[in-house]
Amino acid sequence: MTDIGKTLQNARNEKHYTLDDLQQITKIQKRYLIAIEENNFDALPGDFYVRAFIRQYADTVGIKADKLLSELDEQAGKKKVEETEEEPTEAKTRTEAVRRQQQSSTPSQVSQSFDKFMHYLPTIIIVGVVVIIIGSIYFVVAGNKKEANQAASSTNVSISSDVSSSKKSSKKESSSEEVSSSSSKKESSSSSESSKSSKGQKITNTAVSGSRFTYSLTSPAKKNKIKFTSKGGSAWSSISVNGTANWQGTLQNGASHTVTLPEGTTSFNISLGNSNVTSITINGKKFDFLKENSTLTVRQITVNVANE
Repeated sequence: MTDIGKTLQNARNEKHYTLDDLQQITKIQKRYLIAIEENNFDALPGDFYVRAFIRQYADTVGIKADKLLSELDEQAGKKKVEETEEEPTEAKTRTEAVRRQQQSSTPSQVSQSFDKFMHYLPTIIIVGVVVIIIGSIYFVVAGNKKEANQAASSTNVSISSDVSSSKKSSKKESSSEEVSSSSSKKESSSSSESSKSSKGQKITNTAVSGSRFTYSLTSPAKKNKIKFTSKGGSAWSSISVNGTANWQGTLQNGASHTVTLPEGTTSFNISLGNSNVTSITINGKKFDFLKENSTLTVRQITVNVANE
């Protein structure tokens, strides 16, 4: 049986790559690379990423990934069979434990418990009746006092509340009109700036190397907005700006996340774990990265920003 982690580690050593080198090349976090080499696949985000990371690791160190993935599937199948065989034994053990517990409960113990309950039953009934009577008296007296106080102050309260509510209502209406006017102005201004910034924007592919793609973004906005959306499944994505990590996460089907780049950004890098279900917009304009090798699942994208 092939040791997947050992095979990958040996291939990495032959290439004279350190784990830090491999992290820089594949953009896979170092802790996940260590988990793969130790065959600790449960530490990875999910089954999809186990397969995707193993394939990318293998491609980087120059060995065939298909054989390793077949071995992974075989190991997963054996694990499921072992778990299925263990379940009937555990169920049988639990059933025997319940049966023994039931047998240990003798009729004499049940009888003793019932006798104790019947001995204290009259006392319990008397105490319950006394509590109900006292509670009823308390609520009746308290209700009468509350009604008397409400009747005495109802006239003054109604007059003052009418005047106060009239003043508050007029103030709220005036404030609401001001807020509405201010909000509509802000929305109009924001919409105008967004349309101006993306009107002349252009994204052009400049280089392709395996799973790495380079693009040029011309006529960008001052603060570019990158929106990630997952459609058709879950997808892991990350983005770094000028070499510094900005965001990473796994989006479930139908979820989206927007990243606003700092003003003056000259380049940003995007890593996609499942590019076939991921869509990206830049300043509201679709970034059609799939037209360069649409069958590739894991890809690294570098975008150079041409600030004018």
